[in-house]
Amino acid sequence: MYIIKNAWKSITRSKGRNILIGSIVFIISFAACISLSIQSASKKAADSAKEGLSVTAQIGVDRQAMMEGMQNKEDRQSALEATKELSLEELEVYAKAKSVSDFYYSMSASLNGESIDAINMSENMQDDKQNAGSSQPGSFKGGNFGVQGDFTITGYSSDSAMTDFIDGTSTITEGKMFASATNDSTCVISAELASYNDLSVGDKITLSNPNNEDETYKLTISGIYEKETSEDSSIGIMGGFMPGADSSNQIYTSYETLKGIIENSKENADTETDSNGLVTTTEIRSMLNGTYVFSTVDAYEKFQEEAKNMGLSDAYTISSADVLSYEESLKPLQSLSQYAGYFLLIILVIGASILVVLHIFSIRERKYEIGVLTAIGMKKWKVSIQFLIEALIVTFLALFIGASGGAVSSVSITNALLKNQIEETSQQQSDQSFGREMAGEQGDMQPGSKDIGQMDKQEHKNPFLQGTYDYIDSVSSATNVKVILEMMGIGILLTIISGGTALIFIMRYDPLKILNSRD
Repeated sequence: MYIIKNAWKSITRSKGRNILIGSIVFIISFAACISLSIQSASKKAADSAKEGLSVTAQIGVDRQAMMEGMQNKEDRQSALEATKELSLEELEVYAKAKSVSDFYYSMSASLNGESIDAINMSENMQDDKQNAGSSQPGSFKGGNFGVQGDFTITGYSSDSAMTDFIDGTSTITEGKMFASATNDSTCVISAELASYNDLSVGDKITLSNPNNEDETYKLTISGIYEKETSEDSSIGIMGGFMPGADSSNQIYTSYETLKGIIENSKENADTETDSNGLVTTTEIRSMLNGTYVFSTVDAYEKFQEEAKNMGLSDAYTISSADVLSYEESLKPLQSLSQYAGYFLLIILVIGASILVVLHIFSIRERKYEIGVLTAIGMKKWKVSIQFLIEALIVTFLALFIGASGGAVSSVSITNALLKNQIEETSQQQSDQSFGREMAGEQGDMQPGSKDIGQMDKQEHKNPFLQGTYDYIDSVSSATNVKVILEMMGIGILLTIISGGTALIFIMRYDPLKILNSRD
């Protein structure tokens, strides 16, 4: 008890010195609290976003990996031709993996309209259609995939495959959705397309094979849908050349219905082989897209290993736009967390060094006091304990004030720093995409915020680039119990480093020499 009372008297007696030490500890603790709070918020945001994330993934050909190491174009072309997209049967094999919670698929094809006209902004549309129609069967003026039609027909395997309707991007406004598991030749069309052609629910539309206009198919309109947002701004240039790329010209039906159209076209296709051995056909080409659903990011990562064990070739890769978006959303906060870690390390090293110097000077100033205490019989270790208690009291008082100030201001400071980091990350993303510094002002990009509970996400869309990044742009809480415990650990560490160094001098002092030198 005597040691504690003496330590407190010493603190009150040397106010100037202890205020200086306390001020340094306050700055260290305030900065440390902000840094630790940023790191805590980053981890909390990552965990929260990860928990609520439903992951979808696709398997596709890894063309870049296939072409690596090949010296000439012929070898690369041969490798690409030898590897084809997985069939539905092959995709379903990997859907049996334990990590997969659901699997759905869709098929897309390009067809022309016989009784229906496509919405198109190009003046050359009619000329293009006439040129396409006058081509000989199998001539493929449109390239290896045949002549591209005015409409994109998409067939879905199930209701869960129609993600636009699930998330509310598209909504049925008239009629009803087609039955997904039947081949009843029904479809839904966009409200714009219906208005443009004076069509309503129950009407029939006739579509044709763009490679053979005599091959036609009839579908009955079961519903009309509207899109909440238009995507045409991003494909407006290509939309002038390919009407099928326009969202208004997309027709949705069941997978079984479109599969029946593709199979019928294959059976009735005209096939020719030219003198060079090139095979051409009037068959409607289609593209299959299989989607795997995972309950967590960990399940998605586990699936990559399971798929390889189930025989997936290295020529194929598993990718997820959801995981990519999740990782992109965390980049600014994670970068800020990394910078905060560096800043914390620097402030601790510099602060501890200053405190060590101050304590050494303090010990030298109080050398005579140490000599008197030891001369009257106080053990050196007790003197050391008194000085250590003094350091602990001053450190924890300043630490409490600094940590309180840091906790109160951590959210506002974190959000302000995060805003700047988002701008920097966006600029870096743009420069990286261009391969150079991008010209033009980025200040015109006005983000919109969305509340997602403990975090907000900023939808940051670059007007010069396609792609939207939902950056986490604010946090509602940063300092927690873990941060407080870490702050206490920092306080003890600073006391041990600064006070412990000074204690070495105390243990080396000889009280008689101190008193003699005083005389």
